[in-house]
Amino acid sequence: MRGYILVFLAATMWGTLGIFAKFLYEYNLSTYTIVFYRVLFAVIFLFIYLRARGIKPLIPKSKLKFYIAYGFFSIFLFYALYFYTVKISSVSFAVLMLYTAPAYSVILGKLIFKEEITPTKLLAVALVIIGVLMLNSSSMKFSTLAIVTGLASGLTYSLYGVFSKIAVREEPPEKVLFNVLLIGMIFLLPLTDFRVPIRAVPYLIALAFFPTFLGYILYNTALKTVEISKASVIATIEPVVAMTLAFIIFGEHLTSLQIMGAGLIISGAVLVQITPSYSRQS
Repeated sequence: MRGYILVFLAATMWGTLGIFAKFLYEYNLSTYTIVFYRVLFAVIFLFIYLRARGIKPLIPKSKLKFYIAYGFFSIFLFYALYFYTVKISSVSFAVLMLYTAPAYSVILGKLIFKEEITPTKLLAVALVIIGVLMLNSSSMKFSTLAIVTGLASGLTYSLYGVFSKIAVREEPPEKVLFNVLLIGMIFLLPLTDFRVPIRAVPYLIALAFFPTFLGYILYNTALKTVEISKASVIATIEPVVAMTLAFIIFGEHLTSLQIMGAGLIISGAVLVQITPSYSRQS
């Protein structure tokens, strides 16, 4: 039972990502600035954690090119696309677009890992596609740019899973996360405005600690006692948490048709994640 509770708490942490982003945009911070400080503080937390466990957070020279690609697509692009989608649309829309990732994972799994595409996986992809169309077929439509950046965030998130699946074969997950965040931070440096209001700092620290550091640690701790397939399904509570918080705090809402579309996207994510080949990454 403890493991399931930890997965639930981890997913709850992830569900706060867009909420913190919305708060930070109120301070007129750029997307890259928010992402940079999220990564910076998370790297600090992870460094302390790894040192406490006696793990040396160093990138082997033989894997440097791998981590450069990993950091560019899975931190720089993924984080920036997701937060920008939150900025130009809503928390609810952004997190649902993020959950198109399992549909991409079906295709990438076939191309990269030679995983079988089963009828269940095809059904999951169909549900996600229909759900996305329903999200933008009502009177409350989102911009074309939001749709493009949202779908792109889902794609880069699925790439995160691919890179992570390769990396954790030889290194502890926490060390992998530290290394990829460190490389991703380098890509963010030229685009970051380092001047931030003092009042925004607590939100930036919370963004790095709760959904980034703590969520990841809770999830990986839970995997010691919970099967990955079951943990992945429980983790789909994330968009529900995000949409609930967005409604309570910001008054965001979806139309009935969009709620149905949200249900299809989440259902598609569950169908993909009940297969052994897919694992949730944070």
